Amino acid sequence: MGTEIAGLAVRPPSQTARRSGSASLTRRAGLNVAASLLDYGAKIAINFIVIPILVAGLGRSLYGVWEMLGRLVGYLTAGDGRPTQALRLVVSNLQDSEDDEAKRRYIGAALVVWLLFIPVILAAGAVVVWLAPKLTQVAPAVQPSVRLTAALLVVSLLFANLASLPESVLRGMNLGYKRMGLQAGLEVLGGAMTAGAIGVGLGIAGAAASQIVFGVLLGVTFWYVVRKYIPWFGVARPTKADVRSLLGLSAWYSGGEAIAKLLLASDAVILGILVSPGAVASYVLTGHAARLAINVHLLAAGGATPGIGGLIGKQQMDKAARLRYELLAVTWAFAASVGGTILLWNRSFLSMWVGSVNYAGPLINLFIVLIMTQTALIRSDSFIIDATLQPRRRVIVAAATAAITIALASVLTWRFGMIGLCIGMFAGRMTQSIAYPVLAHSCLNSASTPSLATFIRPLIVLTLVFAGCAYFGQYLIVDHWAVWVLGVAATFVLILGAAVFSGLPAHYRRTVLWRVRELSRLSR
Repeated sequence: MGTEIAGLAVRPPSQTARRSGSASLTRRAGLNVAASLLDYGAKIAINFIVIPILVAGLGRSLYGVWEMLGRLVGYLTAGDGRPTQALRLVVSNLQDSEDDEAKRRYIGAALVVWLLFIPVILAAGAVVVWLAPKLTQVAPAVQPSVRLTAALLVVSLLFANLASLPESVLRGMNLGYKRMGLQAGLEVLGGAMTAGAIGVGLGIAGAAASQIVFGVLLGVTFWYVVRKYIPWFGVARPTKADVRSLLGLSAWYSGGEAIAKLLLASDAVILGILVSPGAVASYVLTGHAARLAINVHLLAAGGATPGIGGLIGKQQMDKAARLRYELLAVTWAFAASVGGTILLWNRSFLSMWVGSVNYAGPLINLFIVLIMTQTALIRSDSFIIDATLQPRRRVIVAAATAAITIALASVLTWRFGMIGLCIGMFAGRMTQSIAYPVLAHSCLNSASTPSLATFIRPLIVLTLVFAGCAYFGQYLIVDHWAVWVLGVAATFVLILGAAVFSGLPAHYRRTVLWRVRELSRLSR
C-alpha cells in the first residue's frame, strides 16, 4: 500500500479474519462514537457549570487571561511531535497482526519520540511563560501569577501528552469504547477540582495546577483500562529503525497539526486586526453552533476510522474504499440536517443566549454553515489519508492551502470586511476540497469511482436545503427556550429524513440505513 513507515508488513489475514463481518465493525464504530459523545457531553455539561464559577471567582478580566493562556499553550501541541497520533494509526494498521512484540516496540518508540520533543516543548513553553504578561497586558502585580499559571499549563500539557499514549493504543485497537463512562467521570472530577481551586482561593494558578492532577489521573485510568482489555500491552526496547520510522511519521503529523491550528485560528485573528474586536465577537458567537457541530462530527468520524485502518492493514483496499464513500454519505447527511437547522434557528438562539446584537446576519450565517460543511468533508478524507500512514502529501496540500487562504482572506477582509473574510476562507480551502478526494483515492489504490451523477444529486439537494433554510431563517424568531428546543429537534429530524431519501442514491441510502439498523440491533 506504499506506506511511509518501515516495518509495517502485516501478515495476510486468515480465513476467519476474512469472515469477520461488517456488523462487527459497525458495532465497534457505533460504540466508539457513543463513548466519544458521552465524554464530550460530560465536558460540555461541566463547562456549563464551571465557567460561571471561574468568571465570578477570577473576574471577567482575569478569566479572559485564563482563556488566552489556554490557547497560547494549546498551540504548543503542534511541537510535541504527535507520537501518540502516529502510534494510534500504526497500531490500527497492525491490530490483526500476531507480532505483539512489534507493537510493544512501537509503544517504546512513541515514548522515545515523546522524550526527544520535551526540550522543544520546554523551550517554546519558556517563551510563552516569559511573554505571557505582555501578551495578556496584565497589571504588574498580577504578572508573577500569570507566569506561574503559564508554566503550570505547560507542565500539564506534557502530562496530558504522556497520558494519551495508552489511550492511543486503545483507540488504535478499535476498543475506544472500553473506556466508556470513565473519561466522562474524570471530566466531571477535573471540573470539580478546577472549581474547587477557585473556591478555596488558589486563584488562576490553582486552576492550572488542577489540570496537572487531571492529566495524571487520566493517564493512570487509561493505563488500567488498556492493561485489562489488551493482553499484549507493554513497552519493549525499540530498534533504531522503529524510532526513525515513527519519528518520520510523527514529524509529518506534527506539521499537519501546526498548519491545522493556523487555518482554524487565522479567521478571528485576521478579522480582529483588520476590522475590530467587536466584529470578532459577533463572528465567533454566530459560529458557535457550527463549531459545536464540527466537534461532534470529528468525534464520530474519528470513532469510525480505526475499523477502516484495520482493513487497510489487511490490504482490503476495495472494502476500505467502499467504507470511505459510506463515511462521506453519512457526513453529507449530517451536514445537510445540522446546517439546515442552524440556518433556521441560529438567530433565535443568539437572541436568547447573548442578545440579537451579536448575530452577524443571515449571509454570514450561511457562509459559516458552508464552511462547516466544507470542513466536515475535508476532515473525512483527511482521516482516510492518515489511516493509510501516508500524511506527507496531505500536509503539503494543507500548507499550500494555509498560505492561499490567509492571503486571500486578508485581502478580502481588508476590502469587504466580515463577508470578505468568509469568502476568502471558503474559497481558499477549496484547494483541500479538490485535492483531498484525489489523495484519498490514490492512497487506497482504488480502481472504481462512482459516476459524476452520484455526486450531482446530493449537491442539488444540499443547495436547496441551505437556500430554503437561509431564506426562512431571516423571519423565524422565537423567544422561549422550550419552543426553540422543540423546533430544533423537529427540524433536524425532518431535514435528515428528507435529505437521506431525496439526496442519497439508492445504494448509499440502503447502506446507511442498514448500518443504522445493524448498530441498533447489536447495541441492545
